[in-house]
Amino acid sequence: MRPENIENILVTLHDGPWFGFDNKEHVYENLVIYSADDKPTQAWLETELASQQAAWDAAVADEVASKASAKSKLAALGLSENEISAAFGI
Repeated sequence: MRPENIENILVTLHDGPWFGFDNKEHVYENLVIYSADDKPTQAWLETELASQQAAWDAAVADEVASKASAKSKLAALGLSENEISAAFGI
């Protein structure tokens, strides 16, 4: 799943309920740390979020490109669109 907010980053840092937002909007200003862990900076969280989103987007684009490449190679071997779709789902 593509990370969409800082909460998606926070849940990957430590196990258990180590942070929360005290029933408020899930934004950095409302972030509360319940453990002895340091509170990550907003800049770090935003940078990490952007990095993970870029990695996710690149992986999706690579998968699309790989499927398109495989499909064109199969078509070059003489398989029809229907055969390719039936056999490989692409």
